[in-house]
Amino acid sequence: MGLIVLLAVILLLVCGVFALWHNEIFTVMSFEQIRERNDEHLDGAVYTMDYAGDYYIQDFIDQGGVKSDAELIAFVTQKITKGIIPMDIEEPQIGCSSFIATAQNGDALFARNYDFSKTNTCIVTTKAMDGRHATVSSVNLQFLGIDNDRGASSIMDKITCLAAVYAPLDGVNDAGVSCGIYMTYQGGEQTVATDQNTNLPDITSTTLLRLILDYAGSVDEAVEIAKSYDLHDSAGTSYHYMVADSTGKSVVLEWVAQNDATDNNGAARQLVVTYNTKDENIGQTEGEMDCQWVTNFVLQPGYYDGVPQEEKKGYDRYLALQDALVFCKGVVADEQAAMDILSIVGRRTWQNDDNNGCTVHSAVYNLTQKSMLWVPNENYTDSSAKICYTLQDGRFVRQQ
Repeated sequence: MGLIVLLAVILLLVCGVFALWHNEIFTVMSFEQIRERNDEHLDGAVYTMDYAGDYYIQDFIDQGGVKSDAELIAFVTQKITKGIIPMDIEEPQIGCSSFIATAQNGDALFARNYDFSKTNTCIVTTKAMDGRHATVSSVNLQFLGIDNDRGASSIMDKITCLAAVYAPLDGVNDAGVSCGIYMTYQGGEQTVATDQNTNLPDITSTTLLRLILDYAGSVDEAVEIAKSYDLHDSAGTSYHYMVADSTGKSVVLEWVAQNDATDNNGAARQLVVTYNTKDENIGQTEGEMDCQWVTNFVLQPGYYDGVPQEEKKGYDRYLALQDALVFCKGVVADEQAAMDILSIVGRRTWQNDDNNGCTVHSAVYNLTQKSMLWVPNENYTDSSAKICYTLQDGRFVRQQ
């Protein structure tokens, strides 16, 4: 009789754990390594993870968001691990390049290089539910405290990666809306984070991307989401963001306080939205084309008055993208042609003006077809390195 009671208690405990954490259990079970490290080429490992069910984004919205990484960590730890397992999220300095273009068949493309140093990456998918869009996005696992050399090798590492859903760097949803994040180095001698403090709810850098991917059905809806929150950029630095949709419309979202490079009051910054159809406000070349491109400096006119062009972070990469896009008039053959342009500004062979010596991943999102072509670590000529996702039955699925 005692053994039967013990077994019944164990069964009840197991059922209780499953009832409480079944989504998290299935998500951890989906975690898979698909590319190994290559230290000679500074390649980190690549993993995939399919998020099962809810990750409490509505609770995040209902509580008014968060205004710091510490608050985000507290929210994720409490909701996902029920306060039992500590988690960490941080955002180191990053330098990137991105553009939108049109394929010859008319498809809208969003292309992005993520520049950093050797690190492990996870491609995360979420399914559509409760008014949310299905998404696929890229996450730097160093942000979650995953050791660069060891990788996500233990069960605790995999549990920690449950927080990856709140740290996307770029991605696309099933409505054909794509977005990415890029450093802007705003401030005088030292970079100053955007830190708005009005009566709006609060949001941090990557959680802004999370909300756009989850809830924006168009560029205009993404802009409304951005306008609805006070932005608190993370890691003591500043960012701008690019968003595009399947109509070919795109915007760059920037938070600026004044038109000079001594933008040292993060609380005074306000959102400025620049559309690809109105790029004449930025420059003649941009104004003559419907495509749009960004690197790591503020695009607003007059912001760098008196500052030499070469001191604008990523200006050389910006010109390289501009030359490529002008040459093809903003129309590329297909996703591979867009990837070829990204390879031009890959950082391993670039004379870098920052500490980001690697392009960790390059992604081309087809916003019309709702698909992704993804290449890790500048392995552009290695066909086995190409990773493709397509939208199937309401979820993004990796093509084997």
